[in-house]
Amino acid sequence: MSHRVVLEALSGLLLGMFVSMLASTVVSTSLPVIIHDLEGTQTAFTWVVTATLLTTAISTPIWGKLADLTNRKVLYQLAIVIFVLATAAAGFSQSPEMLIAFRAVQGIGAGGLAALSQVLMADIISPRERGRYMGLFGAVMAVATIGGPLLGGVITDAWGWRWNFFVALPVAVAALIIVQRTLHIPARERKQTRIDYLGIVLLSVSVSLLLIWVTLAGDTFEWMSIETVLMVGGAIVGAVLFVITELKVREPLVPLTLFRNLTFTLSVIASIATGIAMFGASVFLSQYMQLARGATPTEAGVMTIPMIGGLLVASIGVGALITRTGRWKPFLVIGAILLIGGSGLLSTIHYDTDFTLVSIYMAMLGAGIGMTMQNLVLVVQNTSRPTEIGVASSGVTFFRSLGGTVGVSVMGAALATQVTTLVGDRTVDIQAALASLGDQAQTWAAQLQSGTLPQVSAMPEALRVVFEDIYATGISRSFLIAVPFAVLSLIAIVFLPNKPLNTMTTSERLQAGEADLATVSVPEGMGALTATGSVRSTTDAARAGTADRSPEQDR
Repeated sequence: MSHRVVLEALSGLLLGMFVSMLASTVVSTSLPVIIHDLEGTQTAFTWVVTATLLTTAISTPIWGKLADLTNRKVLYQLAIVIFVLATAAAGFSQSPEMLIAFRAVQGIGAGGLAALSQVLMADIISPRERGRYMGLFGAVMAVATIGGPLLGGVITDAWGWRWNFFVALPVAVAALIIVQRTLHIPARERKQTRIDYLGIVLLSVSVSLLLIWVTLAGDTFEWMSIETVLMVGGAIVGAVLFVITELKVREPLVPLTLFRNLTFTLSVIASIATGIAMFGASVFLSQYMQLARGATPTEAGVMTIPMIGGLLVASIGVGALITRTGRWKPFLVIGAILLIGGSGLLSTIHYDTDFTLVSIYMAMLGAGIGMTMQNLVLVVQNTSRPTEIGVASSGVTFFRSLGGTVGVSVMGAALATQVTTLVGDRTVDIQAALASLGDQAQTWAAQLQSGTLPQVSAMPEALRVVFEDIYATGISRSFLIAVPFAVLSLIAIVFLPNKPLNTMTTSERLQAGEADLATVSVPEGMGALTATGSVRSTTDAARAGTADRSPEQDR
């Protein structure tokens, strides 16, 4: 396929990815305002994000498995429809619980878009050429991540936060039409579809119990309590039963044989840290800008541009270099180092840290994400069997989403605990600030005691400075959680087998495999037959003709 044809085929996939990213990021800067208006708490704030990540993680391997069994193009279009309808419905939410429910459905569609875009790209582009096109996906994600918060902030300030959920609808309609008209993939043999329903249930139960425990422990109940025993025990039992089920069923949701591939196993480990860094940064940097630096939603979107700029430059630049040189490992190693540096430095920020330094830290983290996120999928696709491209690609995406989900939950729980502790430590300062407010003191005291996530930018100066310091300290300590995972990611990447990138698409590899089978099986099969007559083969005739020729004829 020519470069132009490839771009036409990818246009629908890129627009679909843009829709999903836009619908997710457009609400990021307005989430503090949304939770405040819906009278939600910090726990509700965390679960609005976690619900989407949870269902994305759970549904990703399901979409990947279906991609190996059914029509991938139709699945991709179905994922767009599910995602956009749920996003639009979330705009009518009247409570945090209602918003969380619709965000959970939204995650089901997001899982399909994340998994299927990689699988469909592998159908039409070889791993060697895929680097620069994956750079385009990184660029689209960066543009959506930059434009989303900016657009969301403007919409929230101008027309209200509910319009953030409706902005993606016209883009989604365009994506559906373009995918239908431009994406043409080779016909694949139809297979009987067997869905591992038990595996889906067990995976959902074990992951959900773990996340609920992480979110509620230390707040609703003690870490060492009967609730902890039940939830953690249930998650462990569910995980063990899931593994047993996957070993026995005919069409497992996550084939455990994939872990025999060292590249897949190490890429999964590395992807977990990338997920924690990506999702954690997108959620808590927005909170930092608004709760620790007094920014409006629009200003918060502008202030996070350095991180997305780093992601954009690294994703496009490294993708082009991988395609040009065929080398991928050095870039992944550098990306992992930047993840460690960015996460570690962001754990040192305060409410009055020089914003130039904060921008440098964000750019480092963004560059690390851009170098590792898409290229880990590329490495796995390069070594996976063509019949398992769907489950292998979605497997890496699943663990990245799972890492991000657990990471956001842990960081959110740590933030809530830190804020509660710091508020208790600063009681004297808070009372002094309230005493200086005169008639407004009772109003602000009642709001603080309600447990609702405060709107720090609207607080009087004396009270705002105290809470900016509290939230800055809590958020910076939350980033410290990502550091050990980033170190683990670097170790995994260092030990990745440095295999050259393949120059064949998935479809070509399937056809080549069938041709090799025919080439090997036909002569072997003919050689095994017993002769039934004196008919000479073409080879025998040729040999006889050569033997009968005279030296003069050869001359």
